[in-house]
Amino acid sequence: MTASRTIILMGLRGAGKSTIGTAMARAAGVPRFEIDELAAARLAARDAGDAIRTHGLDAFRHAESTVLGEALAAASPCVICLGGGTPTAPGAADTLRAARTRMAIVYLRATPTTLRQRLAATDLSSRPSLTGRHPLEEIDEIFALRDPLYRELATEVLEVDQLGEEAIVIRAMQLAS
Repeated sequence: MTASRTIILMGLRGAGKSTIGTAMARAAGVPRFEIDELAAARLAARDAGDAIRTHGLDAFRHAESTVLGEALAAASPCVICLGGGTPTAPGAADTLRAARTRMAIVYLRATPTTLRQRLAATDLSSRPSLTGRHPLEEIDEIFALRDPLYRELATEVLEVDQLGEEAIVIRAMQLAS
């Protein structure tokens, strides 16, 4: 399985961007860029949660926007895993709109129920609240805010609720080719 162009994975926390992106990059033999990790490193933080707690959400979003541009310029083809909030970072949506003509932007769309189930089984300590409520309690609100933007930016929407990891990887690679 090979990738002929850059594939950008987008979705909310728990949609599977990192897991699917790692598997896709390995299968295609291309580099993978994790925007949250790159933004955290840019801010000399351990992870995204640490970066947000230490530097604030605005600084983290600016770092995301910067490293997104760098990742888009760095390698082609590759797999880029956006952070859940990356499309909301200053200038990021415009950057993604411009990239749609030459890259596949796949929205891994999971319902709030699925996201809650997946996240409940994980360590949420590195996932700070975006609304002031517990991360599991804010999912519906964040989904309602971001789903329209993700749909608008995506070249493909992949409903992942009923799919296993292997099926998602295969389908995402097909959509992106």
